[in-house]
Amino acid sequence: MKKLLRLLAAPVFAATIALTAFAGPARADTPESDAEIALQWQTAWDTYKFYKTAPPLPGSGRSRDTAQISVEINAPVKRVFEKYSNINNHIGRAAFLKRVITHKEWCQRDTRYINFTAIEDIPYQGTIVTSKTHAQQRIHQEDLYYETDTWSEPNVVTHQKIVFKKLPGGKAQVTEYLTFDADTSLIDFVVTNGVASHQQTQAGLKAAIESGQL
Repeated sequence: MKKLLRLLAAPVFAATIALTAFAGPARADTPESDAEIALQWQTAWDTYKFYKTAPPLPGSGRSRDTAQISVEINAPVKRVFEKYSNINNHIGRAAFLKRVITHKEWCQRDTRYINFTAIEDIPYQGTIVTSKTHAQQRIHQEDLYYETDTWSEPNVVTHQKIVFKKLPGGKAQVTEYLTFDADTSLIDFVVTNGVASHQQTQAGLKAAIESGQL
C-alpha cells in the first residue's frame, strides 16, 4: 500500500512543488512556527472556502468525484467512535502523517469543532516533501458521526463524513463518505490516492483498536 501511495504521489507533488516554488533541502518538519501555520490555515479557509459543499461550476476546470469505503471493527461502537474520531490517533496509521497542529477547538451545542493542520512527510524522488493539509473537523458525538473538510496544494478539497453504526456481537461498522474536488486533470489521481490513503488508515485503526493498543 505504501509503495502504491508513493508512486501515486509523484504527479501531484510535482505540481505542488511547481505551484509553491519549493526549493532548498528537504526538511524533517515545516520551517514555519505553529502560529505561522495557523495564519496559513485562516488564509486557506477564507480564500478557498473549503467548508462549502457546492460542486464546481461547469467550465471552471475543476471536477468532483465521490467514493464510499467501510470497515468492520470488533469493538463497541462508542469506543470505536472515540478512538477513530481523534485525529491524533491517525498518526503512524495514516500514510505519511507526522503530526497534527490544533489551532482552535470549541463546542457549539452538541458539536465539537476542531481547526487543525496535518503535517505529512512524503517521499518524492529520493527526498522528503513536507505537505500541509488544512482542515476543520466537526464531531457529532450524540449521533455517532463526524465531518472533516480539508484543503491542500494544489487546490485539492475533500469533504468527509464518517458514520459509526452499532452491529450485533459488540462490533461496529465505520463508513466513510468521501467527496473530492480538484482540477479536472488531477481528479482521477486525487480520488485513487485519497481512497487508498483512507483505506490504509482504516486498516491501521482497526488493528490498533482490536488489539487494545488504542
